[in-house]
Amino acid sequence: MRHRTVARVAIALLAASGVVAACATMAPTPATVAPNSPLVEALSIRTDALIPAPLSYRREERFQRGDTLAGFLLRLGIADTHVEKLKRVRALQQLRPGVMVAAEVGADGTPLYLTFLNSRDVVRIGGAAEGYRATEERAEFDVHTVMKASVIRSSLFAASDAAGIPDSIAMQLADVFGGDIDFHRDLRKGDRYSVVYELHHFAGRPVRAGRVLAAEFSNQGKTFRAVYFNGGYYAQDGKNLRKAFLRSPLEFSRVSSGFGMRRHPMHKDWRAHKGIDYAAPVGTRVRSVGNGFVDFAGAKGGYGNAVIVRHHGQYATVYAHLSRIVVRRGARVEQNDTIGFVGQTGWATGPHLHYEFRIAGEARNPFSIAMPAAAPVAPQDLPAFLAHAEPLAAQLDLLRTGGLAQLE
Repeated sequence: MRHRTVARVAIALLAASGVVAACATMAPTPATVAPNSPLVEALSIRTDALIPAPLSYRREERFQRGDTLAGFLLRLGIADTHVEKLKRVRALQQLRPGVMVAAEVGADGTPLYLTFLNSRDVVRIGGAAEGYRATEERAEFDVHTVMKASVIRSSLFAASDAAGIPDSIAMQLADVFGGDIDFHRDLRKGDRYSVVYELHHFAGRPVRAGRVLAAEFSNQGKTFRAVYFNGGYYAQDGKNLRKAFLRSPLEFSRVSSGFGMRRHPMHKDWRAHKGIDYAAPVGTRVRSVGNGFVDFAGAKGGYGNAVIVRHHGQYATVYAHLSRIVVRRGARVEQNDTIGFVGQTGWATGPHLHYEFRIAGEARNPFSIAMPAAAPVAPQDLPAFLAHAEPLAAQLDLLRTGGLAQLE
């Protein structure tokens, strides 16, 4: 009786407080249920109220380095019989590590379609009903502006990684400031840089970095600024940052032998070294330091496989010991175009690039001469350039002074 009285009081209190409770109608007997124990009652569930299992599901996976195509497709939930057929699709055979693939797959493992971003296009591969046919259509990107800054501790790439700046942006920075800063020799611990760049998004996800819009680099106490305008990079006053010649024909390497007298590594005698040697692995890209025409391309004695580019005026450059040449005599080349790859041909004791900078036929030290500048912003375009550069310069100012958090 005491327990029933307590229960009635509790139910009354719950009802008074607005709480609704469901109670079993069968009263337990003291012989079968211990005092204060919970009541368990089976409830009937309407089967027509259950949510039906989906006919298909969507899954996304990133193609990783070391993945096999078959293993990757199985990871997407595709059945073995379809994996064997999809393995023959050329678009899938060309998947690169890092690519995100989305698959709509039936409950039985039948692929309905797969999609992924390839370069600038969206690739769609139909399922069995479509004969596993691949189609492409132009991707539409949302372009966001990103602002970041970093400090050099050891190298440009290490500083970029620490700040979450993509490698492609670091490469652009080295190219933009390559006429004023030799990234092989001039970087110092404590150098700083800020950059404003594009980041392309697809389907709400960042997929690739775009163009550097503006940048500032402080190197050994000197500060350089660049603003992108009409296909080139200019200082805030409109002067062209692009020099007529890059400081180096390799993007990243080290100087293994400088300009001047040295003991020849093969002939073992002292003689003038009329160029700069860059140590680099075989196959490293070699670029033309300026615009011009290929005056020579082929085997040239101790130079091995060599390319000579004739530039405007009395300037010429030589690239020797190449493993492979990709230009022909008479071809026009632009600054930063690939002309060949580092090798060990001719008189070479190891893989490296021998580079010469000639003025009026005489070899000169490219590190000790002032490089001529390219043309500035045209006078009629200067007002438009200044209006374009002003907000970008303000963003760089905020990054430099720490007045703004780095934004994506």
